[in-house]
Amino acid sequence: MAEVKQSSDSTERKTHLLIVGAGPFGLAIAAYAKHLGIEHLIVGKPMGFWKSNMPKGMYLRSACDWHLDPLNVDTIEKFRETKRLSSKDVEPLSLQFYLRYAKWFQKQKQISVLPVLVRKLDWDDSEELPFRAVMDNGRNIAARYVVLAIGFQYFKNLPSDLVKLLPEHRFSHTCDLVDFKEIAGKRCLIIGGRQSAFEWAALMNEAGAAKIHLCYRHDSPKFVAADWSWVDPFVDATEQIPGWFRNLSQQQKDEVRRRLWAEGRLKVEPWLEARISNSKVKLWPKAQVVTCCELPSGDLAISMDNGQKIAVDQIVFATGYKVEFKQVPFLRGSKILDRLNIQDGFPELDEHFQSNIPGMFITSMPATQQFGPFFAFTIAVRASARLIGQAISPEVDHWAEPPPTKVAALTKKDAQGPLPKPGTCSPIAPVFPQPRFS
Repeated sequence: MAEVKQSSDSTERKTHLLIVGAGPFGLAIAAYAKHLGIEHLIVGKPMGFWKSNMPKGMYLRSACDWHLDPLNVDTIEKFRETKRLSSKDVEPLSLQFYLRYAKWFQKQKQISVLPVLVRKLDWDDSEELPFRAVMDNGRNIAARYVVLAIGFQYFKNLPSDLVKLLPEHRFSHTCDLVDFKEIAGKRCLIIGGRQSAFEWAALMNEAGAAKIHLCYRHDSPKFVAADWSWVDPFVDATEQIPGWFRNLSQQQKDEVRRRLWAEGRLKVEPWLEARISNSKVKLWPKAQVVTCCELPSGDLAISMDNGQKIAVDQIVFATGYKVEFKQVPFLRGSKILDRLNIQDGFPELDEHFQSNIPGMFITSMPATQQFGPFFAFTIAVRASARLIGQAISPEVDHWAEPPPTKVAALTKKDAQGPLPKPGTCSPIAPVFPQPRFS
């Protein structure tokens, strides 16, 4: 692969492709760019969100097949075999195991990550290298193409109708509460009833919390293993027919989203049941917080719409993530936001993840509106990398043998699958749960 070019200005580096984000999507794109011989730089803290905003002791909902390699060589299964472990030994995958796999993958692919963050990204189409990133170390990077693989970190969902009820500094989002030492002896309220809410409850319980309440608007989910096998054909189809999801009717899109919603919300992994089945954990299904008052003692007096009243010390939002692309901090005040087409908070993208700004590609969670909800999760990292690679290096034969996919899987019937009963689904809004599977 060609070396990264150096500018005569010692504070600026030049590259053909700049990849912003060194999580699963960014690492997969870097691996594929290296395979294609595309000169590139990848910037960010390797797996930084996973290391800093997910707790030790967390488990993923995916299995070994959701690996990072677009070439299907350096897979989780291969990593497992190097450690002489069986699938039974490692599943469900722990966060620590997955981080070890990601580190091994980076080493296998010889991916060199520049461990700096982007302070500002801007664009000037009059320049030969139109994208310029100002880094937090004061240096600049100029690039012909840029891929934003920024994941979830800028999109945590704190419902405004609930936040306005609460005293400042007395609540946090799950991604900001990953060290449970401070929870010992405290009474906590978790708002939310999905996998992340139940797992945070289990971890708080094990950390010595005095009492944990879970409050959520729907029925309690069942402790049943989620089945993600139906997702594979849809992701495979994206490579062969990149526009299939956006070309569905709105009803069909909603059916796909409902099925994913049902799989993720109406089920909680069975290995959590025993960890929360005790007197310290209290479930409040079909309930909402309606008032919160901070007492002179420091207690938070909570009233729910079911008439129940509780007192707690800490409130945690397990309310997932919602894309509002204008919130990305390094784009504020840039020409990019002035020009970028955004609809309902999501950037508009073509069939290879390219925005209306030529040369700027956006993947991961911000791509879900047009590529489907699967692209919030790492089952989609390989398809994402290959489609972006095709656009940047179109002369390469990327898929001599495309993965087998039945076009029939894109019909309304197959997209629908077994849906929840009418009335059990929330309104279909692009809000995603905590990334509980890799």
